[in-house]
Amino acid sequence: MLACAALAACSQTPSVAPSEPVEINIVAINDLHGYLQANPWRYKDASGAEHSLAAGGIATLGGMLDQLRAKDPQLLFVGNGDLIGGSPAISAMWADEPTLEALRDMGLLFSTVGNHELDNGKAELLRQIDGGCQSNRPQQACTFRPDFAGGGYPYIAANLVDTDTGKPLFAAYRIEERRGVKIAFVGAVLRDVAQVVSTKGMQGLQASDEAEAINRVIPDLKAQGVNAIVAMVHQGGSTPEAFDQSDCSQLKGDIVEVAQRLDPAVDALLTAHTHQGYLCKVGKLSVSQGGSYGHLLTQLTLRVTPGTHAVTAVTAHNLLADPQRYPQNAKLAALEQEVEARSAAVLEAPAGRIAVPLVSERQERNGESPLGDLVADSQLAMTRQWGAQIAFMNVGGIRADLQQSPGRGLTYAQVASVQPFGNTLVLMDLTGEQLLALLNQQFGASDSNILQISQGFSYQWDAKRPAGSYVVPGSLRLEGRAVDMNTRYRIVANSFLAAGAERFSVFKQGTNVVDSKRIDLDAMLAYLRDREQQAIPVGATHSAGRIVRKN
Repeated sequence: MLACAALAACSQTPSVAPSEPVEINIVAINDLHGYLQANPWRYKDASGAEHSLAAGGIATLGGMLDQLRAKDPQLLFVGNGDLIGGSPAISAMWADEPTLEALRDMGLLFSTVGNHELDNGKAELLRQIDGGCQSNRPQQACTFRPDFAGGGYPYIAANLVDTDTGKPLFAAYRIEERRGVKIAFVGAVLRDVAQVVSTKGMQGLQASDEAEAINRVIPDLKAQGVNAIVAMVHQGGSTPEAFDQSDCSQLKGDIVEVAQRLDPAVDALLTAHTHQGYLCKVGKLSVSQGGSYGHLLTQLTLRVTPGTHAVTAVTAHNLLADPQRYPQNAKLAALEQEVEARSAAVLEAPAGRIAVPLVSERQERNGESPLGDLVADSQLAMTRQWGAQIAFMNVGGIRADLQQSPGRGLTYAQVASVQPFGNTLVLMDLTGEQLLALLNQQFGASDSNILQISQGFSYQWDAKRPAGSYVVPGSLRLEGRAVDMNTRYRIVANSFLAAGAERFSVFKQGTNVVDSKRIDLDAMLAYLRDREQQAIPVGATHSAGRIVRKN
């Protein structure tokens, strides 16, 4: 199946050599994360006004593609990673197989590899591509369709090596021919993928520098006479500018440095991973991303001159997947309804209550979020019986707000969407000195990686202090008492964090390590139900102020 993605060009139309430049339309989706249904999205427009709507859903995305293909039947539809994994329960409970079926029905040509495609390891990803039921998730695999045929689309990744064979896991690039011109797509996963995928998921895999890997294949592409080169990297940045503002100029983050080092032969860069919508320029290079969860599709239009590698114009648009604007694709609407019907018994099961209508995952200026407080508290409650004193939660593991409908309690689906990874809770001992070092590891290029902490623990940090020592010495307190630097404290974190993920290497220094085998989602469900039974539901509109920012 991957032969077409290797070195030979993949052609759907006969090669013609028109004398005038032609327009090539590319539509990209990134970070879908198994969101089969429309889901809430808040955004600001170019004027700064805030908007909120339910956007996306496979039926709407299919309808958008129908309209775009009606205008251009030779449109290229591609993915930029994290299309599966980190998914809400409606997809995760079926091993994301309904999402893969939907993408196949949408006519997805190929995708780059994202970090979440690797959540369950390379063997499971290959099964999801090719089909079959030999899975490390036997309770989910092939339960939606007993004869699961696979997603049917290949992956590309110039910088991902299978260390068991010493060869690339996937082809580095894909060449498509449209209107007599060849367009090369070169893919890469973020070089630090091992920091955001579990050790088990990365077993037998290794990633290298994105720009170097892409640049390495440019001579081969030139030798094949390609007329345009699009780089697709599952890495991104952020900007305060609106998702649909053309040529935005304030892009920051890891992708900027990657873009600056790409070979000048690259004509456009599609990005992902940071769940931001933007249409920026880095130098002269178009750098774009289409948000997440199916809220946006990114459309690139390349003006390409046949017979040479000459792209004279690149225009980019982010198209809002508004269900009120686009008619649904009937086949995908039927698939969505089928999944909803078959999932209803599990997803609609009561799962407790919260004290306010919405507990938000959004971090406040101090780095703390109301939902981060709630998740950490649930993990502490589950593990107190084994001596846990402090719980830590990574913000990247919290995937959605917790929102309760008026007059109703929460459902399993709502709670499961918050923590979809099925991590276990791991206990260990850390000294006060190690806790201080751990908290200082939160602060790097940005302040967005703040660990969420449980009730009873608090500290202060100051962004004006020297790098690597933002946490104010002496400010760590547990149950009202100063944390002693030489005393050992029993802490709990999910298995992803406990392995030192997201550069929190201090966790790997822990002693007396015990995996409780309790799932983080189960801890949350038990906590919500227990507090409801006690008539003291949890959750707040604002964070509890456990983390204090001085400057």
